[in-house]
Amino acid sequence: MIISILNQKGGTGKTTLAVNIVREYKLRAYESLLVDSDSQGSALRWHERSNGELIDLTCLPTTTLDKDVLKFTKTHNRIVIDGIPSMAALTVCAVKAANIILIPVQPSFYDIWATEDLIRLVKERIEMTDGKTKAAFIVSRKIKGTNIGKDVYGQLESLGLPVFKSGTTQRVAYAATVSQGHSVVDEAANTVEAKKEIKLIVDELEEFSNGLH
Repeated sequence: MIISILNQKGGTGKTTLAVNIVREYKLRAYESLLVDSDSQGSALRWHERSNGELIDLTCLPTTTLDKDVLKFTKTHNRIVIDGIPSMAALTVCAVKAANIILIPVQPSFYDIWATEDLIRLVKERIEMTDGKTKAAFIVSRKIKGTNIGKDVYGQLESLGLPVFKSGTTQRVAYAATVSQGHSVVDEAANTVEAKKEIKLIVDELEEFSNGLH
């Protein structure tokens, strides 16, 4: 199963989700792989800080991404593509490669509006594959102690894609673990709540996949 985490807007938490989801899959004994498609190499830098010990990672910042990633399906059953923050050929390739497209959106109407081009592309792909490609929004970086308005969830739902019940909160733990070369799902007392968030996201991903294994 190939999961592309995409948003044409930067700062939505794509890499944070990708790194922690792949690590959680590995801890669940899946053969998981993180594909860094961004030439900025944020996931690669985190991987280097971890001394390459926590996950399998490869870099494919190429317009043949959708073809190149297929060779890894023979050895890995959970592949997560960390997408680039723009609508470029690489984003199109990541959409084509995916069984599931996860679109992280911060709880802001500006962020929702910024996804319009990506949503059109994703819907075209879903139609081309007769619904075999699945896609959903996931609300990321919610501010602790506040409630996201129902109108924001309603706006997402009106765009015609499902919205995950699980999501991430703005937490120091996510940034701190990156600088330490860890993930929030590794054993650490100060990441308990973040760890729960990632576990719930992976649980929901597995349920959402509905046999795409």
